[in-house]
Amino acid sequence: MIRTVIVEDDPMVAQINGQYLRQLGDFRVEAVFSSGREALEHLRRSGADLVILDVYMPSMNGSELLRRMRGEGIPTAVIMVTAATEMRVVDEALRLGIVDYLIKPYTFDRFQAAIRKFLAKDNLLKSSTTVDQAVVDRLLVGGPAAGTDLRKGLHQRTLAHVCEVLQGQRGEKHTCESISAATGLSKVTVRRYLNYLIETGQVVSSIDYETGGRPGVLYRVKEDAPPI
Repeated sequence: MIRTVIVEDDPMVAQINGQYLRQLGDFRVEAVFSSGREALEHLRRSGADLVILDVYMPSMNGSELLRRMRGEGIPTAVIMVTAATEMRVVDEALRLGIVDYLIKPYTFDRFQAAIRKFLAKDNLLKSSTTVDQAVVDRLLVGGPAAGTDLRKGLHQRTLAHVCEVLQGQRGEKHTCESISAATGLSKVTVRRYLNYLIETGQVVSSIDYETGGRPGVLYRVKEDAPPI
């Protein structure tokens, strides 16, 4: 699981970010903070894999938190999610190595693209102890590298099982539950493999608002993707 911290002083936005992460699977929201000062103490003590960070907050704003993190050698990946549109704020955040910068209001698809960028970079960093120019270029661009190994914890045979269901009904939309039922795998496991397929550009997802309850996520093979 990817240990995530949300730093956001608007409770509704924090809740939406948490819901988005849960829909994408493989993420565990370990803490939500309304100020940078509280978040910094947590990161010093417990660390995290990813921070979803607002800028405008009391006590210590997001820009100051990011500066403190980098100054103290805290390498946690950061996605800025904020209403801040000043170029100086964006420029500083980029110089301090953020993964992505989302301006409120943003769509689920844009949020998912930021997460996909984080996953692609994280996967590349963990997949090898050495790099070639193609991998370095991919790290700088922020997209998935063709031919990279499966993320740690994923297995080729299980991936093939999930792909068989998707490929057998190419063009149709699937839910995590329907793929779980067809493969006999748990929903948690299915989400991990679906996230990998999204990350590598073979599958796309969309939000289903017609469930009658909490919105669900639909998955389908990307139209221009080669057979998976």
